[in-house]
Amino acid sequence: MESVEAKSFKFKGREYPCCASLTMGIIGGKWKTVILFHLIGGKLRYSELRKCMPTVTERTLSLQLQALEDDGLVLREVYHEKPPLKVEYSLTAFGKTLIPLIQAIADWGEVAAE
Repeated sequence: MESVEAKSFKFKGREYPCCASLTMGIIGGKWKTVILFHLIGGKLRYSELRKCMPTVTERTLSLQLQALEDDGLVLREVYHEKPPLKVEYSLTAFGKTLIPLIQAIADWGEVAAE
């Protein structure tokens, strides 16, 4: 009998047992996919994201944005030109590779809700 060696996947120092686990580890949870979905249309300020997701707490949104930034999916740009401080969030090139997946999830949600 052949022995099958389990393949693990590594991303940013974390190890995952399979590719699906890696993907869900990065975009899983209640808010990360929602944030990514709203950023598909382009740059948004923090307050604009809050308006898109009125039930998310400020702490949770901040933590999820930080996690997405740490994983290289979201870019946080700070503009210091004049007060008040302006911060915009957008998808990185790596984050944009998720657009077909995020769109498919959103499309499935529309079909399921019918």
